[in-house]
Amino acid sequence: MGGKVAVGMVLFAAMLWGTTGTVQTLVPEGTNPIAVGTARLAVGGIALTIIVLLMGKLELKSWPIKPTILAAISMAAYQPLFFTAVTMTGVAIGTVIAIGSAPILSGLLEWVIWKRRPVKVWWMSTFLAILGCLMLFLNQSSVYVDPLGILLALGAGLSFAIYTIVSKDLVRDFSSISVVAVVFTLSAILLSPLLFIYDMTWVTELSGAAASLHLGLIATALAYFLFAKGLAHIPSSTAVTLSLAEPLTAAFLGVFFVGEELSFISWIGVSMLLLGIGFLIKGTEKEVPRRREVNGFEKSEITR
Repeated sequence: MGGKVAVGMVLFAAMLWGTTGTVQTLVPEGTNPIAVGTARLAVGGIALTIIVLLMGKLELKSWPIKPTILAAISMAAYQPLFFTAVTMTGVAIGTVIAIGSAPILSGLLEWVIWKRRPVKVWWMSTFLAILGCLMLFLNQSSVYVDPLGILLALGAGLSFAIYTIVSKDLVRDFSSISVVAVVFTLSAILLSPLLFIYDMTWVTELSGAAASLHLGLIATALAYFLFAKGLAHIPSSTAVTLSLAEPLTAAFLGVFFVGEELSFISWIGVSMLLLGIGFLIKGTEKEVPRRREVNGFEKSEITR
């Protein structure tokens, strides 16, 4: 798979994630966001497991337990951390810190763990994209600077960064769909107690069921499969920065389908996000993938 295709898969995954905000408007009023996130993982995990079993691609022999559990915990932790942070700090601050911190944390972890220092184009692209994300959300009126909420948002960003880095190792040795199925099934199991804590009767309503199916099948199962597939061929730091297309998609959907209006500063933010992502795509095209065999498996390396 070429770099362009991998980048396209990650971008499309981010665009699918960006539909979650619009789709959640279909959920009955008063539904707890954490309950929605839990249902999302449950539907996505079950669907992926069924698909993998039907395809006969679930090979658990010699499956690495520790990294899989770490990836599952990271994804399970992201849901309540993010939604609680947004509740405490408001959509603007919570989203910017959670989504904006993930690329930086991913790049730093990649640097420390893999000794791979991100290239200059990544730093420039990430700075532009994060600044654009910040300006995009300045049109939001619900802003509360809550120290605990900010800490939880940073925890959400760290969770996503860890999930991405660990998943990159897993998809090198196993099929992408198997990795996503196993990780998300475990994540759903970890969050399953929440199904008995929060009111879940909303899923029995037509709008709630439709929202759950979209969030689980499209914005989770399909999106994370595409993300994992592309992640196998590009650096994790690059993939996380490309995921900033999520708030960009959410903003466009809000304008064209929900009737929201963006301020002039927000439109500048949109332009900076597009510019940052564009620079990163251009830089990724210059990366030449090569393959080497390690312990009987073919592994991809990215040479710059």
